[in-house]
Amino acid sequence: MDFELTGKTAFVTGGSRGIGRAIALTLAKQGANIALCGRTMESLEATAADIRALGVEAWPFQADVSKLE
Repeated sequence: MDFELTGKTAFVTGGSRGIGRAIALTLAKQGANIALCGRTMESLEATAADIRALGVEAWPFQADVSKLE
């Protein structure tokens, strides 16, 4: 993909691993700041560090979006 997202913010669920992580990193490479949501804070923090290394902001949030509570 080649599109400009500088100054935009994306919210990615499942962002700590797998497809969610790949999407988050791809969006970050295009300049987007990323809000990550996932179940494990340790892996969210690792992904956030990788995103920040690309020169954009990242905010990890621990949550299970499959549950209402």
